[in-house]
Amino acid sequence: QEQLVESGGGLVQPGDSLRLSCAASRHTFNGYSMAWFRQAPGKEREFVAAIRWMQGSTYYADSVKGRFTISRDNNALHLQMGSLKPEDTALYYCAAGRPITSTVRRSDAYGYWGQGTQVTVSS
Repeated sequence: QEQLVESGGGLVQPGDSLRLSCAASRHTFNGYSMAWFRQAPGKEREFVAAIRWMQGSTYYADSVKGRFTISRDNNALHLQMGSLKPEDTALYYCAAGRPITSTVRRSDAYGYWGQGTQVTVSS
């Protein structure tokens, strides 16, 4: 079974940057789309960004557009986060799946999930 492992979370101050990474334990990402979702306490899981592995097409939530960048290299997925705000505080999840364009922002379009890495933005 595919295992996704996130890393790079931590406690940062507003305005800081942070880079998250996600590695697959056994499978390659070829043919998949990869995404980052996040969930803050008391809130539903929300879409952050996605990338189609082969084509490199990217998708972003409006709340992070211009501040976050999703990328991939070899067999790892990354999320470069800049100008972080307290409202970015959440548990960030890496996901893999085969969504069509209309479902790329839906969590139920992804069948593989990591355990999450905590990002806390606080002064």
